[in-house]
Amino acid sequence: MIKKLSKAIQLRTDQNYIQSEEIFKILIIEYPNQGSIFYHYAWLCDNMERELEAVPKYEKALELGLEGEELKGCYLGLGSTYRCIGEYSKSNHIFKKAILDFPDHAEFKVFQAMTLYNLKEHQEAMNLLLRIIAETSSNPGIQSYKKAILYYSDKLDQKFL
Repeated sequence: MIKKLSKAIQLRTDQNYIQSEEIFKILIIEYPNQGSIFYHYAWLCDNMERELEAVPKYEKALELGLEGEELKGCYLGLGSTYRCIGEYSKSNHIFKKAILDFPDHAEFKVFQAMTLYNLKEHQEAMNLLLRIIAETSSNPGIQSYKKAILYYSDKLDQKFL
């Protein structure tokens, strides 16, 4: 299984999508309880701009169980795919779960901010992005105003008269 899966992943990386998919179809039949196979096949579907086909594969991968980098990738892939197909509430739910499971990974908050934008929760989206910028940027200008950026991040509509 590992050898076939590695080959399918390499083909996907090389953008040989049709050949990669042929291997994934065989792997799913041979190993229907392997979350990794469903996750990587979903990723392939996303690469091929077949988001609606990716969703059930991502969901199945989570159901079967993933760990580490694959779990992080699956959360990101599924959350982003939900957003791309207009399932904003589902997207937000996945990103909230990902942030709980991986609190030190800012990428989930960035993708959640995109979803919050789609949910018309602009203030919360800006708050998230401003905090991430202030907390992760090494830009000297950003760092010199870090305290101010953090202070104002949740007060964007407030007037100080």
